[in-house]
Amino acid sequence: MTLRVSISLLLSLILGGALFVAARPIAGFAAKGATVAIQDNRADDGAAIRAHIESIFQAFIDGDVDKIYATHSEDWRGFLEGSRVPIKGIDEYMRANGIEWPRPANAPKSTPYFPAGTGYRVSNFDVNFYSPELAVASFFGDFERKIGGASVTIRRFRIMDVYAKRKGSWIQVASHTVIDPDWRLEQMSQPLTVTSQIRQQILSAREAVWRAWFANDRSTLDKLIPEEAIAIGNGSEAWSDRAAILAGAQRFADSGAKLVSLEFPKTEMQIYGAAIIIYTNYLYEIEANGKRSKESGRGTEIFVRRGNELVNVGWHLDSGK
Repeated sequence: MTLRVSISLLLSLILGGALFVAARPIAGFAAKGATVAIQDNRADDGAAIRAHIESIFQAFIDGDVDKIYATHSEDWRGFLEGSRVPIKGIDEYMRANGIEWPRPANAPKSTPYFPAGTGYRVSNFDVNFYSPELAVASFFGDFERKIGGASVTIRRFRIMDVYAKRKGSWIQVASHTVIDPDWRLEQMSQPLTVTSQIRQQILSAREAVWRAWFANDRSTLDKLIPEEAIAIGNGSEAWSDRAAILAGAQRFADSGAKLVSLEFPKTEMQIYGAAIIIYTNYLYEIEANGKRSKESGRGTEIFVRRGNELVNVGWHLDSGK
């Protein structure tokens, strides 16, 4: 009797264990099949996630802050273009996108981020499901405008979004969103349009460097001339580094000479990415020991944008005499 009970119990344990093992994926065999099964019949979910992503693009075009907020989870995590640390939570996400948050009580519901006529395009879209309620979408997202009858990409992002199904609906819970580096490199090789505002900013920075040198304004020179600066000036055999440039400004000040006038009769410029090339004619008059003398010539100057500042990284001046 005891033996029969023990054998019955043993058989029950063996059979039960076998059924339990059969119900679970075996590493290296059933796991792959289970992963494939997760992808089956997910066309509707994939379409829902893509529609959700496209609604975010449209919300940014419209500047619909409420829509942007509603399409991201409260516990959102990730990186956006320019992020230096992980973004944690919906409030940080909103501020990282330049949105004043929390919103003031009298703030307008929407303020368009892009000019009228801007559209979007999603390409190379791929979504993979890792569980019934977890998916990762990878794609390129373009903001586009019609210019002269042609569709022009004004910004292209490389994006990986993480989606979770909560309360029966898909919502974005994480993302890694950056400017597509290939597109950025392509843009940097093309000349930018020089607007009147940009031109004036560059001309002001250029004149500030010249006047600071003649005045031996060390604080301004330290700000505008970086360590790597290289200068070739007025037929000199020697090339000047930053130390030599600053020493030249000191010698001019010690001589007692003063700048009387400074003009740039003609200036052209090209901008590629953060680099600015200036081609100019210059004319200045100085006074030393009660006598005045004029100097004129041509020059090529190079500025680079660093943050919100322009720095003068080099120049080559030829005297007209």
